[in-house]
Amino acid sequence: MTFSIWLSLLMISILGAMSPGPSLAMVAKHSLAGGRLHGVVTSWAHACGVGFYALLTLLGLAVLLQQSPTVFSVITYAGAAYLAYLGVNALRSKGGVAAKLAAGEPASLLEAARDGLMISLLNPKLALFFIALFSQFVAVGTEMTSRAVIVATPLLVDGLWYTLIAFVLSNPKVLDKLRLKAQLIDRLSGVVLILLALRVVVLA
Repeated sequence: MTFSIWLSLLMISILGAMSPGPSLAMVAKHSLAGGRLHGVVTSWAHACGVGFYALLTLLGLAVLLQQSPTVFSVITYAGAAYLAYLGVNALRSKGGVAAKLAAGEPASLLEAARDGLMISLLNPKLALFFIALFSQFVAVGTEMTSRAVIVATPLLVDGLWYTLIAFVLSNPKVLDKLRLKAQLIDRLSGVVLILLALRVVVLA
């Protein structure tokens, strides 16, 4: 895997982690209600679920590429369409990131870990995202080292991003600033996702 290909993987992983959704709401809930440690535990439990999904998706697509290249091509184009769909939704979003931030009742660290893990494992959109993402990289990641990088990148990005969220939400003043920039974040994410979808179609 070349450095430029890895950068593409990294960018999509970052956008996937930053995309507002139930995962962000769950990390925010435990960060605001239980404190920084609860938020960090939730973040890395969620990242473990992401890594598990990533591994299953990569192995499944690798087998599919060998057995049925035509079906693999169809999935690649479908993945590009899904990335474009995410981009359009981000452009049309009105609530923004801040609308997903909700406080909740304090919980134990074990409950925080459970919630973080289950919110990723039980999210069907996460499976679709990884199919869209890895269909672009599985063909260039046939070596064991490359496959490890493909799985580790979204896992680490997810854990680090939500850890940052947990630290940031320790300061209540940040919420007001986040609300002011929420729609801008969505707009930028939408444009980048659509451009990445076009890239898949052009290079396929």
